[in-house]
Amino acid sequence: MNNITERDRLNISTKILYLFGDIGISMCLAAVAFFILFFYADVAHVDPALVGTALLLGKLWDAVNDPLFGWISDRTKSRYGRRKVYLYYGSIPLGLSFALLWRMPEGLSTILTAVWITATFILYYSFITVTSVSYYAMTPELTRDYDERTSLTTFRMIGGTIGYMAGAGFPPFIAGLFMTAKIGWSMMGIMFGAFAVLCLYITAFGVKQRKGLEGPPSELPVGKSIFTCFKNKPFNYLLIQTMFTGMSFMLVMSYTAFFLTYQLNMKDQIPMVMVLLLVTIGAFLFFWKWIADKWAKGPTYALGLFIGFGAMASTFFLPQGESIWIYVIIFVAGFGFSAQWVLPWSILPDVVEYDELITGERREGMYYGVKGLVDKISNALALFVGGWVLKLFGFVPEVAQTANSLLGIRLFFGPIPALLTFLSLPLLIWFPINRKTHADILAKLKQKRKEG
Repeated sequence: MNNITERDRLNISTKILYLFGDIGISMCLAAVAFFILFFYADVAHVDPALVGTALLLGKLWDAVNDPLFGWISDRTKSRYGRRKVYLYYGSIPLGLSFALLWRMPEGLSTILTAVWITATFILYYSFITVTSVSYYAMTPELTRDYDERTSLTTFRMIGGTIGYMAGAGFPPFIAGLFMTAKIGWSMMGIMFGAFAVLCLYITAFGVKQRKGLEGPPSELPVGKSIFTCFKNKPFNYLLIQTMFTGMSFMLVMSYTAFFLTYQLNMKDQIPMVMVLLLVTIGAFLFFWKWIADKWAKGPTYALGLFIGFGAMASTFFLPQGESIWIYVIIFVAGFGFSAQWVLPWSILPDVVEYDELITGERREGMYYGVKGLVDKISNALALFVGGWVLKLFGFVPEVAQTANSLLGIRLFFGPIPALLTFLSLPLLIWFPINRKTHADILAKLKQKRKEG
């Protein structure tokens, strides 16, 4: 393990204040991932194929949004620094745009319905990008140490676990407190949006920027800044892996409500299953940090994904009807998925130093923006595929499903996501940056600065 310097050491209070931001962001992300397709198809009674298509159209804005904002963030000059300024001014619009997602006006035509869903998602995607890219890009600017970044990310993911637990477990409960489902889901959006703003402000006002670790504004033009990212071999490994795994996780999350409702007849137990998954993820965060400290981040991440998606693949064999085995499977899956919450976000800051050797600039915002772009494209593709699979397999809301529609739900909840993930594991097993190579990169950068 590295001999960490005082310059790179972070106190516990900084890590705790930093994790609050991920509570707000993850709460929004989880609610959308787990319930937006279910809300539109099962509550608002919108054609799921139309929903999937509208969401994909909304994601086209993200094809520009994430890397463009990362570039803007890298070039920002303000008295609040390059990142925190966007937490101050982007959090309230995020809360408002999130609330709009869960309002579906009555009496719209098919075209206007598609326009409404697309427009509200463009707003939401814009402000989740503004806040999340800025928040995530703070990680490499708070410490340069290989292992301390894993520690900071682990604390951050405690916040992420809490946020995901709230986003995955509370929406159906909150919606059920009101007179109608539509009113309930609308109130959930307002309450969650307000709480997300509060959490982001705690981080923005509480975490102090580390002097000397935030680089000067980037001077690369936007096109060259984006293109240069793809000269970074470790980053390309991470992007390809992100595409496969991102689709897998989104398929699992978006099909969870369908699988529990229609295959297992356990709709009332959705919050319990989600809480078990997220508590398990949270309980093993420090376990995976410990493994990564002893081993290396890439192979550790691959092991966790293999365990998690291997468990999910087994759900295909659960018979129709209530089954206690889903809790055992979810516990094992949560144990493996816990690595997903720590390792990719701990790996990405190390890639930034590799880029600095190439460009001579620190471009955290661009790298988090491009990764965010790939994350969202993979999620959009999964939602697009998920919506069309429901239609092609004959899904009909709020009735007992045919054997064909249940087959589609079972396939795309377990085996298909597992297969996609397993295809990406070699990229992690042989990931180019480990503790030794990262130390070599830092040494070369130190030498370049002396010579400069």
